[in-house]
Amino acid sequence: MTALTNKHILLGVTGGIAAYKSAVLARRLMDEGAAVQVIMTPGAQAFVQPLTFQALTGNPVRLDLLDPAAEAAMGHIELARWADAILIAPASANTLARLAHGMASDLLSTVCLATEAPIHVAPAMNRLMWQNTATIANCQTLASRGVLFFGPAEGAQACGETGAGRMLEPEEIRDALLTCLHPDARSSEVGSTTPADRYSHTGRTASRSTAGRLSGKRILITAGPTRESIDPVRYISNHSSGKMGFALAEEALKAGAQVTLIAGPVSLQSAPGIRRIDVISADDMLRAVLAQAGSADVFISVAAVSDYRLEQVMDQKIKKNNDHMALSLVRNPDILKSVASLTERPFCVGFAAETEQLEAHARAKMQSKRLDMIAANHVGQPANPVFGTDTNSLEVYWPGKHGHAHIPAASKHEVAASLLSIIAERLKARESHDDKCPPGVQR
Repeated sequence: MTALTNKHILLGVTGGIAAYKSAVLARRLMDEGAAVQVIMTPGAQAFVQPLTFQALTGNPVRLDLLDPAAEAAMGHIELARWADAILIAPASANTLARLAHGMASDLLSTVCLATEAPIHVAPAMNRLMWQNTATIANCQTLASRGVLFFGPAEGAQACGETGAGRMLEPEEIRDALLTCLHPDARSSEVGSTTPADRYSHTGRTASRSTAGRLSGKRILITAGPTRESIDPVRYISNHSSGKMGFALAEEALKAGAQVTLIAGPVSLQSAPGIRRIDVISADDMLRAVLAQAGSADVFISVAAVSDYRLEQVMDQKIKKNNDHMALSLVRNPDILKSVASLTERPFCVGFAAETEQLEAHARAKMQSKRLDMIAANHVGQPANPVFGTDTNSLEVYWPGKHGHAHIPAASKHEVAASLLSIIAERLKARESHDDKCPPGVQR
């Protein structure tokens, strides 16, 4: 038996030059044992003939919502019930908009409204269409409703431009669907990936170990630095780039979670589907976090929050008149501790950037703030600069004699996927009082 044996996959093909790849995708799904039926929109028929898909799948291609023969038996409801999964590839900007706004003006959108099956989309469009505010909003709406995105990838486009918007290759989409339909399938080591293990939300990769494991969970993440003003020109901040927090947000979205990202001042773009709130100061971040924490299942505090702020911010620029200048600082509120102290609190995960005595300081921080878990790393070392780089490694601790896991050096996205796998396992352990270590994680 192959991975999709006895699975019913409803393949939606919409208008776009990438529709030619959908014929190959249909065969790749059938190679895995799936039964495939195809719905084509009128736009898709301008690029590929229905006969192509009929010959490949052995099933008639469904074209019209108001087909007298099919609708005599309520054909759109029959298709909606038949499907184990709906996969729309390519998914045009128009189709994403229809789905986001709950329209039922053609057969494909009507079936999507009438089904209980999971819906997956592989976007394909011009880079500017993909980056358009309306498309981003539609994607965020769909992601919040549980629609999973595969891609798009970056590269040369049929219009002659280069950028994000290419549909993933058929084999990548097949692997993405396999990942989502088999979330318990995992690679031999948490965080490792092979081409067959990958699926994408914005062209990056994630291990099968996290796919779907946080489905339905509401995750709140802080990322980046904060800035504390000295005067209208200067401020106090730190070296945090926000890359680790943004990687966690994207990987959590891939794992099926509803993600809210509260970001300090960074130059990073968040993936469509992530709800983002931008802040500047520690006080801004505290207010934003407390407004969201009550509805979160998990809070991951990755942001490098300034510990101190100016006791009094100057209204005018401080002139350079003296060789020395003294600033009076006061302590900022502890955001993570504030959330962990709530009566109805989420599962709280902290980050500790240490220059010495890593485990001792991390465990002390976990205990003093009453955290469920803490992820720690050495910083300020030439071999592990961390800040601003694309790689990381973590030592993860949680209460208990065996509360430790090591995540080896890898890209921040791979490290994020591994950490989320551990968080998912700890959430499960808390619910079942099971204290097992996640498979593949080194104690």
